[in-house]
Amino acid sequence: MDLIDRVSGHFLESIAVKQEAMELLSPAIAAAAEQMVACLMNEGKILACGNGGSAADAQNFAAEMVGRFEKERPGLAAISLATDSSALTAIGNDYDFDMVFSKQVRALGHTNDLLLAISASGNAANVIEAIYAAHERGMSVIALTGMDGGKVAEILSPEDIQLIVPALRRCRIQEVHTLMVHALCDTIDYMLLGGE
Repeated sequence: MDLIDRVSGHFLESIAVKQEAMELLSPAIAAAAEQMVACLMNEGKILACGNGGSAADAQNFAAEMVGRFEKERPGLAAISLATDSSALTAIGNDYDFDMVFSKQVRALGHTNDLLLAISASGNAANVIEAIYAAHERGMSVIALTGMDGGKVAEILSPEDIQLIVPALRRCRIQEVHTLMVHALCDTIDYMLLGGE
């Protein structure tokens, strides 16, 4: 295969997955943004977690909320649970890596808060434990997954929202997750600030 064709194939596959995700998930993404705004307007905060590329998405989401997305506004309460290296390594060492997010959720989370749980497969053990911890704390969950939704699909409550990217390749799922994070940030700003 020609290298240019191989590269072009990535673009074409990404476009196709994004098109399908747009058609399937736009209403649920809008509902997730509404749930996030309700959380923030009720003095709550959004805790975000994930591993690897999903950790980067969690960090990006929190940064866009606390700083800004595209419009100037006051910071919004969001924390990435994947960025505190001291907490991650202490919990992972003293307890178990599966508990690195759940211990933080139990320490920081409250009833008015929301967990943004990101896992391409829906099977990340530490993300699943974070969801259990969020439910214990009375928190809602918005889960970004892919494939068949994994174990996450089995443990969410009826009030939670799962956004399952219709793809099997992790790279395509992560690309759509990043797009969904940006769509959520934009929709949150639109609801809070109005405008175009």
